[in-house]
Amino acid sequence: MRILPTILAAFVLLLAAGPAIGQGRPDIDNLLNQLKIAPDERAALVLERRIRDAWMKSGSPSAIVMLQRGMRELAAKDLDRALDAFDSALVLEPDWIEGFHRRAIARFEAGKYDLALEDIQEALTREPRHFMVLQSLSRIAEARKDWKGALAAFKRCLDVDPKMPGGTERLAMLEKKVSGEAL
Repeated sequence: MRILPTILAAFVLLLAAGPAIGQGRPDIDNLLNQLKIAPDERAALVLERRIRDAWMKSGSPSAIVMLQRGMRELAAKDLDRALDAFDSALVLEPDWIEGFHRRAIARFEAGKYDLALEDIQEALTREPRHFMVLQSLSRIAEARKDWKGALAAFKRCLDVDPKMPGGTERLAMLEKKVSGEAL
């Protein structure tokens, strides 16, 4: 059975990655390095969750509350309120990558692609290895039918997270789109 080695590999990566989220701020550089060498998608998924949690919790408590409010409003499709909450989070934490990323998603959902791309750029300037921001950049390019841009952004994402769950399939789809093949 291959499940046991996969679970063991994920567990070893978790132990090597450092302290748990509740025990203090994890070493994001270490987690990202572990992600780059994850043996499979399951191990990558575990590390992705830890990294996303660490990025989310890197803001002040007040900014985190505003970000969570924005995420709830975004899920409810109340884009104006979501944008207000994300703006407030960024007033509280003007350099917070997650604030820029989440606002980019809301702006994208509102059809404000240029503003979404500005937020993506702000986030990537602060953390060029933010695989979630790179995924969002790829999705924005895809929505604009910019297949080459979507592929380039996704390849950058895979440079950071080579075993991303579903990554191989998305890469193949984007490569087909770039080459003009029908899906």
